[in-house]
Amino acid sequence: MADPVAEKSGFLCMYMSNHPDTLVSYVRYWGKVTEHVTSAKMTSIDTKTKGGVSKDVRIVFDPPLSGYEEVKPRLLSMKADAEEELGMVPAPQITSFRYTPKMLQTGIPLALLIYTTFSPTPNSPNYSPLFAPADYIRSIIPPWMITFSWGLVVSFHWLESFYTLYLCKKHRTPFIVGLQYWLATVALGFPVWIELRRQVQEARIESIMKGK
Repeated sequence: MADPVAEKSGFLCMYMSNHPDTLVSYVRYWGKVTEHVTSAKMTSIDTKTKGGVSKDVRIVFDPPLSGYEEVKPRLLSMKADAEEELGMVPAPQITSFRYTPKMLQTGIPLALLIYTTFSPTPNSPNYSPLFAPADYIRSIIPPWMITFSWGLVVSFHWLESFYTLYLCKKHRTPFIVGLQYWLATVALGFPVWIELRRQVQEARIESIMKGK
């Protein structure tokens, strides 16, 4: 099967020749070239790699490009990441907390864990048939399973909350916005910081497009 990006490699290389600063940032950051680079030239590109320069640097697309239509957004994203990490441009600022339903994808298992853990037992005066499923779950799992599950939740969510704090500091969120993201991560875990990273990525690309 023909590579849809490689077929247009000549055009893309010619286009990128008008953006030498971007190519240098690609080589230094994505190509992991540490020595001084004064110029770079793209000689080929396909769905898996872009390369190379006189030193023959090949940059692997991870994941591979799905098709030609993904070339522009991926290269813009890589440009933003490279220039930001190399200190060529400031990290975009995030000024608002953005909720999406995807943040709740851990909510159902967490709710089930809370329900199973804290539902009254049959000999409790507060017991009702609504708690029968929880009692059944407790009867079929090892006694240590609930404690172990809570240990995983607390450990992972706290570690993830530190990563969220790092992102909030890097992208200069206002105190309340940072607090919202941190508390949401403590409660819900990875979906929150993934959404925050998506928001950062969108802000990067928007900044690049405005600068054109």
